[in-house]
Order: sequence, then C-alpha cells, then structure tokens
Amino acid sequence: MAQQIDKGTAPSIDVKNLSYAFPDGSTGLKDVFLNLPPGSRTLLIGANGAGKTTLLRLLSGKRMAPADTVSIAGIDPFKFGLEGVTYLGLEWVLNPIVRTDIDVPTLLSSIGGDVYTDRRDELVRILDIDLGWRMHAVSDGERRRVQLAMGLLRPWTILLLDEITVDLDLLSRSNFLSFLKRETEMRACTIVYATHILDNLASWPTHLVHMALGKVKKWGSTQELNVHRDPTDRVITGNSQLGELVLHWLQEDLDERGPRNAHRNQGKTYESLEGKGGYGAEKRE
Repeated sequence: MAQQIDKGTAPSIDVKNLSYAFPDGSTGLKDVFLNLPPGSRTLLIGANGAGKTTLLRLLSGKRMAPADTVSIAGIDPFKFGLEGVTYLGLEWVLNPIVRTDIDVPTLLSSIGGDVYTDRRDELVRILDIDLGWRMHAVSDGERRRVQLAMGLLRPWTILLLDEITVDLDLLSRSNFLSFLKRETEMRACTIVYATHILDNLASWPTHLVHMALGKVKKWGSTQELNVHRDPTDRVITGNSQLGELVLHWLQEDLDERGPRNAHRNQGKTYESLEGKGGYGAEKRE
C-alpha cells in the first residue's frame, strides 16, 4: 500500500478581504475571507450566481484579483502564473477540438499522455474510456470523460473544478471523485470543487464553503460544521439508500462486463493500436 504524504507539503489557499466587480460595475464578490489548509478537499456550495465561478477564476489567476487578496502557497497566482494550478470550468469543456473527428489516443498524447503513461492508463480505466472512440461520434457524457482525462493527466498541486461532472453517470462520477480523494491522500495537492450535485459526497470533502450573493456565509471543516451528524447527534452517512443501491447495481454491471478495451481489443496493447489502421479504423458499437 502506498505511503500517505505529509499534507503539510501541499499548497494552502488563502483569501483575505477579496472584493471583485465586473466591468459593468456589478458586484461579483464582496469581502471574502477563506483559509483552506494544505491537502484539503473543499466543496464550494451555493445557488447559481452566488459567486462560485468568479472565485475559482480569481484563485486560478484567470482574472486579476486586487493586490494581497489571493495567495496560493504564499504566491499571487495572477502575478506569477503558478505551475501546477489546474482550473477546469465552462470555457474548458466547450473547447471545439474535442468535438472534431479525432481519436482518444491522439488527444491524450497531445497533452502528455506519452510522458505520464501511468496516469494516462489509470484515468482511462477509472473514467471507463474506450480508446476506440472518435470524438465527433460520442455522447456528451463520453466526451466529458475524455476531457477530464486530458485535464487531469499532468500532475497538479491545486485543482479547481467548476461543475465539470454534470454529464457523468453515477458510477463514473463516483469513481472519478474516489480518484481525486486518493490523489490528496497520496500526493501533495489541494482541491476546490464547485457543484450542485451532492449525492454520495458525504465522505468526500474535508471542508465546505457556503456562498450566496458574492459573499461567503459559512466555511469550515466538515467536523466543525457537523456534516455527518443529525440534530440528535447520531452519526449518518449522508448518502441516500437509493443512491447506494444504484451504485451497487452499476458496479455489478461494470464488473460483469469488464474493461471496455479488454473486450474490444483482446491481445492488443495501447501502443499497437496507435499505429496504422488503429482506433480510427474501428467502428464504434
């Protein structure tokens, strides 16, 4: 079993008195204070328009925050363009390249798949990606799986996710979030994940941030916020019985079917299928 890392070596996220206005003068964020510790997994919770996306873009350095308000591992991400900060949001998932007639191995190779081969293979397995897919002929959910593999293939230290699992089925999303949890346990990294889909997430976060109208209303660890206890102080899982049942059914289906590529490409290696007449020559079932 892999040895767990010292979370103190992971980057922290600090926000102090952060206010932000859009070009038209409307308020994006107002007086935001946060301190997310190294190695934490934070759920960013709030209604549409609460300011979640604005905060994530400021944390990633995609928008310029006022001086001395945002610090990632002690550094302003906008000024210094930190290595290892990955933001996956709306503009990323709308990338037109992933809708063209191109195969999965070519896409993964283009962003380091031939260098980070172990991570590539693990993400292909976890996200249940068929290496024979051509991107113009897949569903939105299948396309999203490939996009996630592309976005996470290079090792990161800060991961900022903005509603990027909306097209995934229940099992794919569960396996993906389990992968992210293991990442924070085995590597020096920190995650902030904005989502409206809370099913089967009770044991995933270490911290919660509640936003409304551009302000942070509450934030803290799950222990401080009593996430796993009801008013009678009884420990609960937070997951619905229906969700657990469906997860069990889907996992049984996957176990019975086996990996996509083992069934389609018996006896062939990843490399051999990249050659002449490779994935592009296969007809999708």
